Amino acid sequence: MKPFMDKDFLLSTPTARTLFHDYAAAMPIIDYHCHVSPKEIYEDRHFENITQVWLGGDHYKWRVMRSNGVEEKYITGDASDREKFQKFAEALPRAIGNPMYHWCHLELKKYFGYEGVLNGDTAETVWKLAKEKLAQPEMGVRGLIAQSNVAFIGTTDDPVDSLEWHQKLKEDDTLKTIVAPSFRPDKAVNIDKAGWKEYIGTLADVCGFAIDSVETLKKALEARIDHFAAAGCRASDHGLDYVAYRPADSAAIEAVFAKAMGGEAVTVEEAEIFKTELVLFCGRAYAKRGWVMQVHYNCLRNPNTRMFETLGPDTGYDVINTVNCGASVAGLLNALEATGELPRTILYSLNPADNQLLDTIIGAFQGSEVPGKIQHGSAWWFNDTKTGMQEQMKSLANLSLLGNFVGMLTDSRSFLSYTRHEYFRRILCDLVGTWVENGEYPADDMAALGGLVRDISYNNAARYFGIGA
Repeated sequence: MKPFMDKDFLLSTPTARTLFHDYAAAMPIIDYHCHVSPKEIYEDRHFENITQVWLGGDHYKWRVMRSNGVEEKYITGDASDREKFQKFAEALPRAIGNPMYHWCHLELKKYFGYEGVLNGDTAETVWKLAKEKLAQPEMGVRGLIAQSNVAFIGTTDDPVDSLEWHQKLKEDDTLKTIVAPSFRPDKAVNIDKAGWKEYIGTLADVCGFAIDSVETLKKALEARIDHFAAAGCRASDHGLDYVAYRPADSAAIEAVFAKAMGGEAVTVEEAEIFKTELVLFCGRAYAKRGWVMQVHYNCLRNPNTRMFETLGPDTGYDVINTVNCGASVAGLLNALEATGELPRTILYSLNPADNQLLDTIIGAFQGSEVPGKIQHGSAWWFNDTKTGMQEQMKSLANLSLLGNFVGMLTDSRSFLSYTRHEYFRRILCDLVGTWVENGEYPADDMAALGGLVRDISYNNAARYFGIGA
């Protein structure tokens, strides 16, 4: 029997162990999509206890607790930090087979030196150890980033954001990690969502001119894109419930805009017309600036209406959707490719059934600007399990070029989540090592194999996002 999470955790063959320990493990991290706070990075926030750094905004952990019947007061409510941690610790042993069990113990080992297991009985020991460690000067946000060997962080930012913290970070030569904003225009695009009209008013105030048409909305977004570019932005991100491709003439699009600005609800078809136009406009703007366009889709938001009304959005109640978006994804890419304005693009579906679909779509739109110009993004959200990562990479290998994959991201709000890159690299090395030991790939050039996993771990993303270029 193998020991629990030893140095060869998830590495089932000698080749896998060599690839991870000698090649992948020491590579820097490019966390090109996450939700951490640039303000907390600049101010080097120090956390008082493990609940603050672990449970403050982690939907994954909240779902584990809810699945164990924990009252909401111990999750998002007014219970004390110590009580919340106790409830999570009591739930964690039930999470066998869940990546949360592995992530938590990787984090406890790396950042707190804890080699044991977390459960209800050990919670007090872990609480005290973490509190003691977090009080040390090097355990602030900047110290956590440094000891994680993070070369680049791409945050997620709204077009109306002043980006003041990004500007301060850009001017701070004491921080060696590059921290860049990512342009997330969802609130301007989602004309069918509550608050859209009010958001357009906020965007107009920020830009200093009236937004009374689709054309002036585009002008405003272009101005904010330039604002982001000045702060070092290299990527956008679009979070779509599903991808729609419904092109229309300018008169029809303006009519939809006017209807929504007049306070009327738009139909599904009208919303799709508007969203198609805005996403195409943004894609062309990104291509002009050399940005990467990220598209996340197939998420069904807030199906539990009672809890949505109680807690609001982004509280751990979203689920996988099953909309067939293949024709629309291809339509959007084709519309941009037809005019030579298709930017480097990363596509993520929350539905794992879309793996093969995406891996064939990306093969139809590759370009010579960079190897793997169009990417099937890493296993996202509910898919970043051991099985989900394996299946995403197997599909990518079967139908495209795994060797050009830009690898993992945290998609996290926690500064301890960088061990997810280690988890990914172990799974990657085990997958490649198994193929080699099965005689499916030659083993006689370990340097070339090592180079392959180093590329997927770091080098491909560095090239793709222009890190160090």
